[in-house]
Amino acid sequence: MSKASPFDLRDRVVIVTGGAGQLGRSFTDALVDAGAKVAVIDQAPVEKAANVLPVACDITDRAALERALAQIEKEWGAPFGLVNAAAIDSPPDAPPEENGPFETYPEASFDRIMDVNVKGTFLCCQVFGSAMARTGRGSIVNIASIYGMVSPDQSLYQYRRDRGEVFFKPVAYSTSKSALYNLTRYLAAYWGAKSVRVNTLTLGGVYNDQDPAFLQRYQAKVPLGRMADATEYNGVVQFLLSDAASYVTGSNLVVDGGFTAL
Repeated sequence: MSKASPFDLRDRVVIVTGGAGQLGRSFTDALVDAGAKVAVIDQAPVEKAANVLPVACDITDRAALERALAQIEKEWGAPFGLVNAAAIDSPPDAPPEENGPFETYPEASFDRIMDVNVKGTFLCCQVFGSAMARTGRGSIVNIASIYGMVSPDQSLYQYRRDRGEVFFKPVAYSTSKSALYNLTRYLAAYWGAKSVRVNTLTLGGVYNDQDPAFLQRYQAKVPLGRMADATEYNGVVQFLLSDAASYVTGSNLVVDGGFTAL
């Protein structure tokens, strides 16, 4: 009998939050292909499929997360992996006050983004990570962003100001993603003795039909000369969830085409 691949996720139960989003859908498909059973947590509809369990849930509601855990454990047993991909940002077409100067950025917008991106991730780690710790094994992957490591380059958005718009990449998303680094390090130390690994995965921009003027400016800052395709992050997520990463915890793996190398 051949030795199993260390990247094999066969029959492991993995939870993906934000699974209805662009990256969440890609992660889910790849993990299923690797043999995992994937519970997809999102408030948006997700189609049930072989080895995919849709779970409608608000990640900022601890009681709802506890019900989700009970549903997953009843269906498949204790979770092994958690990919915290759920996050929100001010979209490019948000009201002017959300994409305006820092000095007038709305407090309510800051609270809303921190609530989902930080509190939601914290609660998912509490509820699902605790279940992993009880079984004495597991892997958590917190999805961060280059804008959590470095400040947004406001010159990337100069084309909008040249068009007469008032636009600055807002502060809350960057702040929220920065918070994940120490949450990861804290939990890696806290649950190390329980064999629960916790890592941060920092991602660069993903192509999604962005404005050509933005693409030109962004890609000029990337040594590889392009934005990522969503599928290019799948292998890294699989690695961090697999036994191939059995000695990797408390780390930040940066996959950004070289954006932060400059």
